[in-house]
Amino acid sequence: MGKGRKEPSLPIERRETIRRYISAVLQEHTLSAKDMSTYLRIPEKDVYEHLEHIRKTISKDNYRLVVVPAQCERCGFAFRKRGRLSQPGKCPMCHGSLILPPLFAIR
Repeated sequence: MGKGRKEPSLPIERRETIRRYISAVLQEHTLSAKDMSTYLRIPEKDVYEHLEHIRKTISKDNYRLVVVPAQCERCGFAFRKRGRLSQPGKCPMCHGSLILPPLFAIR
């Protein structure tokens, strides 16, 4: 293999839709979008899109998407009232960029 060439990664084999798979995993574990992205071998941006859809449709089954808010590592500010699921870029209090990602679970 030449320099800079990577073997193509093979997606994991699934028998159900990715959203159902994410829902099943989140019923058992509390994970960040980055953890799900690594495990599912899909881009983190796609995970957030799937989570938005899951949040809208999951209420039919009397479940809800629980979001542990992102938190600034520097000053401890928690992003509790944030409507978006994605990770914020900077802290509004100390302007630090070391932000712990939000965690997701289904209960």
